[in-house]
Amino acid sequence: MQVTPLIPATQALGRPPGRRRLLGAGLCLGLAPWAALAQEHYPARQITIVVPFPPGGSVDAMVRQYADPLSAILGVPIVVENRPGAGGSVGALHVARARPDGYTLVASSQSSHLANPLTQPRIGYDPVKDFENIALLGRLPNVLVVHPSVPARSFGEFVAYVKAHPGQLHYGSSGTGSMSQLDTEIFKADAGLDIVHVPYRGGSQLMTALLGGEVQVFLSNLISMLPYIPPGKVRALAVASERRVAQLPDLPTLAEVGHPQINLSSWTGLSAPAGTPPAIVQTLHRAIRQAATAPAMAASLQERGVFVPEEMSPAAFEQMMSERLARYGAVVRRIGIVAD
Repeated sequence: MQVTPLIPATQALGRPPGRRRLLGAGLCLGLAPWAALAQEHYPARQITIVVPFPPGGSVDAMVRQYADPLSAILGVPIVVENRPGAGGSVGALHVARARPDGYTLVASSQSSHLANPLTQPRIGYDPVKDFENIALLGRLPNVLVVHPSVPARSFGEFVAYVKAHPGQLHYGSSGTGSMSQLDTEIFKADAGLDIVHVPYRGGSQLMTALLGGEVQVFLSNLISMLPYIPPGKVRALAVASERRVAQLPDLPTLAEVGHPQINLSSWTGLSAPAGTPPAIVQTLHRAIRQAATAPAMAASLQERGVFVPEEMSPAAFEQMMSERLARYGAVVRRIGIVAD
């Protein structure tokens, strides 16, 4: 794979540069000579991508999928470091406090950069102000599933059944304040459904409860549910994404069943500490886009049920995050959600 040329130090992203908390406009005035030097020679050594979750999860798998291609493109080693804790907040905070030189990055997700900042009162970082949000690595479609004991074969039958039996079905989440809770609450409000929340401590307990019928409804990423749908251990009713998924081509999207505003596809991205020089951010952005659009990577992502990420500039990435923070924040305030 051809190595991407280094970006000239004067080339910017069209977005105000600077570490919002520490450097501010000083970068523009040349008051941080190390930054100019870093831009001129970047990358010159190993880059560490912090995954703020344990190994083996969907975010970890996606980052490791990108590590070798990015290493080949940038010409330096890419090391993946797992720093789990507090639902992703520990690793994210570590990178927010790191030197903004492009050598310590974080895999951002809706847990670490959306749910946690909204539901953890003393998280210690702002998901927009304390990071340069570089690029998307992929989008993960979510899927609405029910336990086979629910007598609904379609989304329409499910809505009718829930409305005829308010408060009798339970939905599971991986904890109070988790994305699975926030997504389901948005779905409930939009569809006008009364389903009772049951939080669990982690995905393994939740899956045991769902497969055993202790909870009957779950809205989560497709990757985690794919092993259980074809054998009938759970029944898929609709996919929450912009388009249908190749693995379940007959499954309608929520837009197709009358809820176009519930676009709940998850995302995984790559972010750097705020104040990382714009030229470094641009170098990383272009490298990620080169890796993401390579035929082998696109095929690999699609095989895992991940949508190949669309082109989204750092500024557009930040705008998308800000919009989702506002939307989900309204849900958190309405219900009064505080993470355990």
